[in-house]
Amino acid sequence: MTTRTAVITGASSGIGAATARRLAAAGFRVVLAARRKDRVEALAAELTEAGHEAEAYVLDVTDRAAVESFAAGLDRCDVLVNNAGGAIGTESVATADPADWRAMYEVNVVGVLQVTQALLPALTASGDGTIVVLSSTAGHVAYEGGGGYVAAKHGAHAIAATLRLELCGEPVRVIEIAPGMVKTDEFAVNRYRGDESQAAAVYEGVAEPLTADDVADTVEWAVTRPSHVNIDMMVIRPRAQAAQHKVHRER
Repeated sequence: MTTRTAVITGASSGIGAATARRLAAAGFRVVLAARRKDRVEALAAELTEAGHEAEAYVLDVTDRAAVESFAAGLDRCDVLVNNAGGAIGTESVATADPADWRAMYEVNVVGVLQVTQALLPALTASGDGTIVVLSSTAGHVAYEGGGGYVAAKHGAHAIAATLRLELCGEPVRVIEIAPGMVKTDEFAVNRYRGDESQAAAVYEGVAEPLTADDVADTVEWAVTRPSHVNIDMMVIRPRAQAAQHKVHRER
């Protein structure tokens, strides 16, 4: 029996790395794509040493030529997890730098588009393909200081919803996973441009924000449902978060 192949973008850390570990343990051959060579190769080595099938590729999802070359080098793709993304800044719409918005749009929207386009023929040819888009609750409800990220994740949500319509009748499922508050090593630090104290304040008083593995667990569950079952969209938040603006913090 041929081992199913899962491609994971943004696989060098956080949710991407956790998803790679989960899918590898579930028996998938995992293809890890990320910009940071040392990190993605170290993860592939870790998984290989544990007895799993794992390959590392250095890839910037915003580089169309690189994405097409990457896709051309794969022999198959059964699952695509579009995880690469991120947020930059917390400025208001009135004061935001358009360059930050462009950067967020490029990775969160255009990156998803380019990788999906490049791998869609292989996903369809598999006879049982699955596309996962890691969006965010920001892709459904706006909040102050999040305009650029909100707009980008609304774009990611729109891609998933449109693809599901366009691929109706094809052997490809489209799943959207929309996490709320997730505490990872890098997301908030990157958003606050390296200011670790500001990043830590995001989670201050929150007893148990989600972990990267919590989200990876939902991805694994969704992609391993029977072929006729499509998990259109799943919102996952910590119990302490009822909405973007409603978070219980212990004093």
